[in-house]
Amino acid sequence: MALGPQLIPVARASDLEARAQRENAQKQSTPMIVGLAAHVRKRWEVMRDHHQQELEDRLASCVRARNMEYEPDKLAEIRAHGGSEIFMGIVSTKCRTATAWLRDTLLGTGADKPWGIDPTPIPEVPPSVIEGLQRIMQANLTQYYAAGNEPLPAEELQKLAAGMKDTAMRQMKEEARRRVDRMEQKMEDQLTEGGFVKALFDFTNDIATFPYAILKGPIPRKRKALKYSPNGGVEIREILRDEWERVDPFKFYWAPWGDDIQTMPIIELHHLTRDDVESMLGVEGYDEAALRTILADFGSGGFTWLDNDDSDYEDATGRDFDESVSDVVGAIQLWDSIPGSILLDWGMEEVEDPHKSYPCEVWMINNTVVKAVLNYDPLGRKPYYLTSFEKVPGRVDGNGVADLCMDAQNMCNAAARSLANNMGISSGPQVGINVSRLPAGEDITTMHPWKIWQFRQSDYNDSSPPLQFFQPSSNAGELMAVFTKFMELADEVSGIPRYMTGQHVPGAGRTSSGLSMLISNAGKSIKQVIGNIDHDVLNPMLERQYQRNLRYATDPDLIGDVQIIARGAMSLVVKEAEAVRKNEFLRLVLESPVAQQIVGTTGTAELMRDLASNLDINVDRLVPSREELQRQQEMAQQQMMMQQMAMQEAANLQEDGSEMGGRQSNMVSARPNGV
Repeated sequence: MALGPQLIPVARASDLEARAQRENAQKQSTPMIVGLAAHVRKRWEVMRDHHQQELEDRLASCVRARNMEYEPDKLAEIRAHGGSEIFMGIVSTKCRTATAWLRDTLLGTGADKPWGIDPTPIPEVPPSVIEGLQRIMQANLTQYYAAGNEPLPAEELQKLAAGMKDTAMRQMKEEARRRVDRMEQKMEDQLTEGGFVKALFDFTNDIATFPYAILKGPIPRKRKALKYSPNGGVEIREILRDEWERVDPFKFYWAPWGDDIQTMPIIELHHLTRDDVESMLGVEGYDEAALRTILADFGSGGFTWLDNDDSDYEDATGRDFDESVSDVVGAIQLWDSIPGSILLDWGMEEVEDPHKSYPCEVWMINNTVVKAVLNYDPLGRKPYYLTSFEKVPGRVDGNGVADLCMDAQNMCNAAARSLANNMGISSGPQVGINVSRLPAGEDITTMHPWKIWQFRQSDYNDSSPPLQFFQPSSNAGELMAVFTKFMELADEVSGIPRYMTGQHVPGAGRTSSGLSMLISNAGKSIKQVIGNIDHDVLNPMLERQYQRNLRYATDPDLIGDVQIIARGAMSLVVKEAEAVRKNEFLRLVLESPVAQQIVGTTGTAELMRDLASNLDINVDRLVPSREELQRQQEMAQQQMMMQQMAMQEAANLQEDGSEMGGRQSNMVSARPNGV
């Protein structure tokens, strides 16, 4: 009997959602998740209160100053008196100049980049290399003694060992340099694909505007990308790559008792859309049942669960995250070190020592824990790097350009408003009118040339004139002096003088050498800022990325003993001087035969490659590589040897073509002995 087509059971979407909600409710009620949620909530309340009391108003004031807007209470006061609302954007100008200055140094142009890696002065010698050297030395000594030579004294053996060690060290340094070059190229490719340039671009804007700026990364994320298919064409693939991003200062919170974000709890607040939540599905570490529950109820809760007042942030940035907004949901990302005993009580079995603290990362959306994992970094470091334009010892936040220039801008605005009001009042004569002398219906609001005024006799025998003109005094000179003085103070407190924007400078700035000296002195303040970025952001970030490559790289040629060097502040000092010295040295090598003999063709080519790397050209098409030069030299040596052999053979031939020694030897042999 033939069976009919088999029915395949298909689960409805509502059934899948209901099952995900049941699984999530069961998991969220476990002691571990309940304890985690309570811990995250407690941390959030402490950090939120600290942020709102100490930083929220300050950040909003910086944004308004950068956007050339008055504080709401100040604007209401100005309008109440009916004065001018003119705003002098001193903070905006200084921030733009500082941002351009930092970007010019850190981002550079062409092949320039604000970082580099170099091998350590003494690279670590692998055990295999040491064993190989020992075998070579042992073989040489065995051959030496087999020839019947006397045993070498201890001093000679030490000299031989030292010479072999020096040779090995030179080879190790050269090998380390090649490995470092390959690692630097890999890291540069990772930074480019991971959005590091854009993140650093936005970071420079934050560090000039706010009391602190934050860069985040590397963050491993799954992305869809078009890749070439082995069968031809392109196809969509999911790839895992490291990414970097700028963190909004309004959304970054820290505990009020610390001064280093790497040693205290921190929280990043996320405003997630539905697409953001969907992108977490299938990613390792996230609870899929919890995420599907969030998606099922998406849009119903908004930000009410956070109990967070975002009014200052919304007013300053022009965004709206009101409770009625249903297109986004709030998420807390907590980075904290939690004692192992608490983790064991919560049910985390991978804890080894209950007396140690373990760095953890916890995500919570709408009081639902969607991710709880141990920090993936082996040293427990958080992927955040924070610094300030001007650092304040003992504090996480420092001072930005807006903080430094705020008082000077307020005084300049006060002087500018008074100047505008005074200029309006003193721009023409004021008129006093005795209204008792005017006839009924006379219009006193208009005045024009050849106007005829009508007056009547005073009822009180008032002898004062019916019209009286007087000119209000102008205080423009004094107000301009006040304005100029505080403009100069803004230059001093910010360390960003006006001539950096191309303005004319009297005195020493009238000559090119004098202006160059002034710019050089002004560069000292920006070097300090770039030094902060190098020390607090670039060095730890690059070191972390290098160590990630060591852990996960499959190419053994990338492994090497290196040190990270951030060239930001250094480049301000040595970039131009180094280029001049390189040109002078290359000129010396090309003009001096002795120098050419010492450096050789390979060394000259290295100099030319280094100089050409700063040009917008393909260096490989212009200067041959070291391997190509060696091959050319070997071919030239072979041709020279062949020419010498040909010349020797030609010198051994006689005039008749016979070899030298044929006819002459016969003549000698025919002579008697002794003649």
